[in-house]
Amino acid sequence: MNSTILPESLPSSLTHYWLQNARLPLACLEASVGHKTPIAALSAPPRSEDLVAAHLEIRDGRIAAIIPASQVLNPDLPAWDVHQGMVWPCFTDCHTHLDKGQTWFRSPNPDGTFESALKAIEADHSHWNAEDLYPRMSFGLRCSYAHGTQAVRTHLDCLDGQEKTSFAVFDRLRQEWAGKIALQAVSLVPMDYYSRPEASRLADIVAQYGGILGGVIYPQPGLETQIERAFELAEARGLDLDFHVDESLDPDAEGLRVVAETKLRRGFGGRVNCGHCCSLSVQSSDRAQATLALLKQAEISVVSLPLCNLYLQDRQPGRMPRYRGVTLLPELRRFEVAVALASDNCRDAFFAYGDHDMVEVFTQSVRIGQLDRPIGDWPRAVTHTPAQIMGLDAGLIGVDRSADLVVFKARSFSELLARPQSDRIVLRHGTPIDSTLPAYAELDEVIGLS
Repeated sequence: MNSTILPESLPSSLTHYWLQNARLPLACLEASVGHKTPIAALSAPPRSEDLVAAHLEIRDGRIAAIIPASQVLNPDLPAWDVHQGMVWPCFTDCHTHLDKGQTWFRSPNPDGTFESALKAIEADHSHWNAEDLYPRMSFGLRCSYAHGTQAVRTHLDCLDGQEKTSFAVFDRLRQEWAGKIALQAVSLVPMDYYSRPEASRLADIVAQYGGILGGVIYPQPGLETQIERAFELAEARGLDLDFHVDESLDPDAEGLRVVAETKLRRGFGGRVNCGHCCSLSVQSSDRAQATLALLKQAEISVVSLPLCNLYLQDRQPGRMPRYRGVTLLPELRRFEVAVALASDNCRDAFFAYGDHDMVEVFTQSVRIGQLDRPIGDWPRAVTHTPAQIMGLDAGLIGVDRSADLVVFKARSFSELLARPQSDRIVLRHGTPIDSTLPAYAELDEVIGLS
């Protein structure tokens, strides 16, 4: 008989065991989970959801085998019965702002508008030395790790010399978190910055730290030339590009189209990712679909940030918002554009809430965008697709892959999306981690609340 090991007592010294009676999202399985067990051989649970029932053999931190749940296990090997709980690969969060995070009490947004957020963060920049950035950025990463995230891309504000301090702090954190969270950084400046001579120096700093070149795209004179210059600088240094694009409800904001046309015209070989893309939601169907076709042709990925966009867009005091600004998620998938979901801002002037929790991001996005009936491959939007955007081979469950997994008591998508899943268990290399979240009080002195 198999010995059952309770999750709370799974010893860290245990290196070979079965993860028994799991339910795996079909979207997060590799095309073939192993030479002996193709996906088609895995048994499906008796419910109309895209899940398969399986046992996973964990050996030396990796997935050694995946077999149908109907198969009898080797009685000599310890087994952890998860009682039909869902098992996901660890998450990837490909659009965050760690440098802004946790500043809400120090520099709150007085009316919740986008314009006020810009002013509040600009004022908060005066605090952004290494002693301020490091503990706040580290706090965000500790939240991400505890929630089950294995890779994070953060944008870093880079005006007025800030890039030197911010990238140095980022590099320190990248070294400290190596093996736990893969970290990437994107430079964040207004696009008119690329009209200045100092844009070359910024691109050099980004290249020095192995970063990604980025900027904020909105309608303004000379935009096409500015985007062209960003591509030119990235091309010369072998950098990828990641833009904030059309984060407004202005139907005439078409920076996304310009980015796609520029990439195609130049034959740019690097990765290009565009975040937000809110204006697509208020454009005519024909115009929006023409842009989507360009994105597909140019192989440009899109990351949607529903939580932050809903917080900021169409906000007027005392009036229910009519337009929410979330980009065209089902349409993007229909055009086969790679689309991810991400946290964006957490507890700063752009979004007063958030905890770097990709389960919350996924849950709210499904509800907001009606990304169900069927759920289809949307679980990839917080796992494998953002990992691909970051150039990482992660976010899938398969034989010989690292056992970086999140184990839920929820047995179905309905159960998963109904509760916060605060009792999830995160496995890294097959071993449960300490998923205790950091206390907000730890930052009181940093943000001036002590």
